Amino acid sequence: MGDITVAFKVQLPELFTLSNEEYEAFHHAWIKAIKVLPTQSILYKQDWFTEAKYQPTFVKEDNSFLSRSSDRFFNERPYLDHQCYILLTKKPGNRKVSSSVFSSLLRRTIVPEETLKPKHYHDFI
Repeated sequence: MGDITVAFKVQLPELFTLSNEEYEAFHHAWIKAIKVLPTQSILYKQDWFTEAKYQPTFVKEDNSFLSRSSDRFFNERPYLDHQCYILLTKKPGNRKVSSSVFSSLLRRTIVPEETLKPKHYHDFI
């Protein structure tokens, strides 16, 4: 369909680790980022949670009694590992709506003209 998508892996702050002011600043940064997106853009945030087991590093130079006890206690315990991805998609402005009435086989090219222009790609990136 001529869409261009760019994916980013994002490291978000842990839950309940921000103060009220930091959370507000983080929220406003998101709002600013969304407002600067060009028209015909889609912002998609995807969170992946996978089960993992805690693997401590027992060979540390500054291993205190509490660190060793904590490592032994949490060793091999399951937890949910979190990965976050942001996908930005730019749809061509003159893309025809898909339907069974209008076949892409009848067009000169199946890719929208705007997508074929390198300037369109470079402006989005």
